[in-house]
Amino acid sequence: HHSLCGLRKAPSRSGPVPQPVLPAGRARLSHSDPRGWDGRGVEEEEEEEEGWHQLYPGHIPTSPLQKALLAAGSAVMALYDPYRHDMVAVLGETTGCLALPNLRDKMKHHPEGYRILQERPRIRLSTLDMARLRELPDGSLGREYVRFLEDNKVSPDTRMPPKFVDDEELAYVIQRYREVHDLMHTLLGMPTNMLGEVVVKWFEAVQTGLPMCVLGAAFGPVRLSARKLQVLATELVPWAIRSGRNASCILNVYYEQRWEQPVESLREEIGIFPPP
Repeated sequence: HHSLCGLRKAPSRSGPVPQPVLPAGRARLSHSDPRGWDGRGVEEEEEEEEGWHQLYPGHIPTSPLQKALLAAGSAVMALYDPYRHDMVAVLGETTGCLALPNLRDKMKHHPEGYRILQERPRIRLSTLDMARLRELPDGSLGREYVRFLEDNKVSPDTRMPPKFVDDEELAYVIQRYREVHDLMHTLLGMPTNMLGEVVVKWFEAVQTGLPMCVLGAAFGPVRLSARKLQVLATELVPWAIRSGRNASCILNVYYEQRWEQPVESLREEIGIFPPP
């Protein structure tokens, strides 16, 4: 029915009947009947046809079967190599059908979260004033975030844009989740090594309910040494789970307007317990 890029073929026209000029994206209705061919108005038809369009730049429409195949393939690859961020990203998008609407609703019902949904801020090198963040006092969110990026040699620009989420607003929600991931490391005081990633994934799994986080939390530890596993099981995971349960929704914080706030005060406000 539709190509992978989600664009429609123009219908072929028979005969030289002149067609009325219509606004872009409108379906032509028959002259005798103001309703569509199946008795519905243009608005209803357009809603039904939404899946035919590219909903946002880079969107690839997929059927439930295609999503299931993508989810299975990406899960295998992500477990085989947890640093395949592209596979982890695909897994998050193809399995987040229940968790993402839930996260969006939490944002809609919170004043700061609602403002984020309206204003759609992005955390990228092009939107960050790195020089200003470096000059902030030690212990502030902005200064510690830049320190985290530099110490771990990571960039906010490496986050993959969504492709397989069939709703433009939910695509932004998963994009926002990806872009605040490094801020979770900063707030939780965790490095980007496997131990740190597993701890952050446990926290995010409890917070978001995204199957991808649950999978990462459950299977991430298989590569850790016995000593690290012991620390993880006895101290870090219990703390991450308690913090995840206690904390308010991490997507309801407008981090860009909190750069000057001390990390400790923001932790307290969100409800994250001090790291062990």
